[in-house]
Amino acid sequence: MRISGATTVCGIVGDPIEHSLSPAMQNAAFEAVGVDYVYVPFRLRRGAANICTGAMRALGVRGLNVTVPHKVDIIRHLDWVERSAMRIGAVNTILCEEGRLYGYNTDAPGFVRSLESCGVDVGGMEVVVMGAGGAARAVVFSLVDRGACVTVLNRDEARAASLADDVAASGFRVSHGALTDRRIEAQLLLAGLLVNATSVGMHPRRDESPCPRRYLRRDLVVCDLVYNPPETMLLRDAATVGAATINGVEMLVQQGALAFELWTGVRAPVDVMRSVVCKELGYDSH
Repeated sequence: MRISGATTVCGIVGDPIEHSLSPAMQNAAFEAVGVDYVYVPFRLRRGAANICTGAMRALGVRGLNVTVPHKVDIIRHLDWVERSAMRIGAVNTILCEEGRLYGYNTDAPGFVRSLESCGVDVGGMEVVVMGAGGAARAVVFSLVDRGACVTVLNRDEARAASLADDVAASGFRVSHGALTDRRIEAQLLLAGLLVNATSVGMHPRRDESPCPRRYLRRDLVVCDLVYNPPETMLLRDAATVGAATINGVEMLVQQGALAFELWTGVRAPVDVMRSVVCKELGYDSH
């Protein structure tokens, strides 16, 4: 890759940022389609979103991905935010055009694409979402928009209730409750899809699962948004009972592909992006 004064700059801001696989994924995608772009990780301290957006304009940065802890705070510093991102309350992708900053949330459609790539149609399906943070918000809004009946379970039940209230404000009803074994057991009796949107299963909690194995069934689809490791304990447990599984790699790739297309106007080389992520994780996607 040759970088010059004509090279278009994109990147990702967050703190921490060293763990991100987006630079490897996006730079491989730029090279694959032959565009003169480069993607750089930037550590941005909490509370510095206004500095970030000012720098974007001043330096002519074409696009940014936004991760923890800036997805919410960045919104008020943008010139325009798509309706779905406003509903979710988080922006993870910014496009800069002629000095104006446009905010998007590609997590939600990325999640939907990851389900569709596995042949899962959630229309009319009972879905249990574990977690109530930023990722869970994107997942829940995308599910209700497609006709799913969603229950949100979270250790802090007040956060689950708050998410349910926000969804209700846009005309949909979401059930909620505490993330306890008893509630998981009851909700999974009717569910067709279980989504883990918590950090349980990610380092340093690799040997933990948010859902006891005994509640999983063969006719359940189990999706874990954790992508490192690509096979969490939850997914291993689901596989042992014959349930279909979807790991977080596909959502990472699909949300990244949508961002790539916003910045470049070129169709993303999804297979290349997936291959790079899997290689970085030491994971065979086949």
